[in-house]
Amino acid sequence: MGHHVIEEFPWVPGAKPVTEDVETAILNRTWRPTLSITGVDGIPHVSVAGNVLRTHTSVKLSIRLPPSLNPQIAGEALKKVLSANPPYGAHIDVNVEKFSPGFDAPPFAEWLDASMNKASNYFYKKPANYVGEGGSIPFMGLLKEKFPQAQFVITGILGPESNAHGPNEFLHIDFAKRITACVTSILADHGVQFSKNKK
Repeated sequence: MGHHVIEEFPWVPGAKPVTEDVETAILNRTWRPTLSITGVDGIPHVSVAGNVLRTHTSVKLSIRLPPSLNPQIAGEALKKVLSANPPYGAHIDVNVEKFSPGFDAPPFAEWLDASMNKASNYFYKKPANYVGEGGSIPFMGLLKEKFPQAQFVITGILGPESNAHGPNEFLHIDFAKRITACVTSILADHGVQFSKNKK
């Protein structure tokens, strides 16, 4: 994928990624933890702000965990860190609202790896590529827990410049046709493999 993992974003003038190193960028996006502040209460709007002390401030944090980290252990560690040594006698309450474990797909079986590459080479004229995603799909973790020996092919229809979750998100028809054909081919190969295993 090369520098596409960095260059795919529409950087505004003056903005730049935290790293230009492709390997570091991929690790940051997939395996390394990330902290985001998603909301703040108790700080007055500028139209009503005065020269007074606030009685409270609430901050909502969103933390992406490495896929292999137990979220309950992470939650307890977070409480301990955030509650330690509050400044100026402040009282700190930490409430872990919800957490979900990450998902790390097991290694591909030989037949599945060959099937994905066959389909990708046929429909896209290039070998299959894989990318980690630092989002949260709790359903995948539940499936892995329920079916620990299962193989997973997790894909989606994000064609060129689809701008997922943006106001101008769209479905790239040609890409959708090809990915559908790939999945169909892989399912056909699975049927063959499954019938072999039953004999």
